[in-house]
Amino acid sequence: MAKSTITFDTVREIGLALPGVDESTAYGSPALKVHGNVMACMAINRTAEPGSLGVWVDFDDRAELLAADPDVYYVTDHYAPYNVVLVRLSRVKRDMLRDLLGMAHKFATRKAEPRPPARKRR
Repeated sequence: MAKSTITFDTVREIGLALPGVDESTAYGSPALKVHGNVMACMAINRTAEPGSLGVWVDFDDRAELLAADPDVYYVTDHYAPYNVVLVRLSRVKRDMLRDLLGMAHKFATRKAEPRPPARKRR
């Protein structure tokens, strides 16, 4: 498979086109956030392969991504408990990244929505 030229600059370009997305940092790494919630950042944990992007998604979506293309998407034991899928930027295609960031945007936006107050038990 040919190497991709996708970098965090590409991630930034696609992500900042989505509503409410800001460039920031997370864990000392370049990140994109929606209303303060991380939607994507460069993976810095030593268990992640160099050049990997961490993208926040639902666990069900992560399972589908992992099953669909394990050459692009993966997860390590460190990230397994979190709503994160790791993406090998050297292998992801631009259109796949756009769809993935759209999925992450929806996930982060849902997290930012205010929840109704808990109902009191009688």
